[in-house]
Amino acid sequence: MPQSTSLPLAQIAQLLDVPEDSLRALIAARSGDQGDTTLVGLTVAEAARRMGVGRTTLYKYISSGEIPSAKVGRLRRVPIEAVNDFLQRRLSPEGFGTAA
Repeated sequence: MPQSTSLPLAQIAQLLDVPEDSLRALIAARSGDQGDTTLVGLTVAEAARRMGVGRTTLYKYISSGEIPSAKVGRLRRVPIEAVNDFLQRRLSPEGFGTAA
């Protein structure tokens, strides 16, 4: 099983434009609320919400192959690992671009 790497909290705080201490406090306050830890496939709406993008944008990432997904019956599911991997790639130094 591949080892999961966590995102650097300081980088996340910087991207969200919030103080790192505030972000740590929020994480500590929510640490008891893990949700369904057995959930491995998110709906498109759930994945989009976790990423902070709209469903249309997420469908664009899915259709371009940037984020893998699978059809389960009539529904499309996005693996949690795919969301984490996508965000990790975007937070890497080469993922940062210049502002338009």
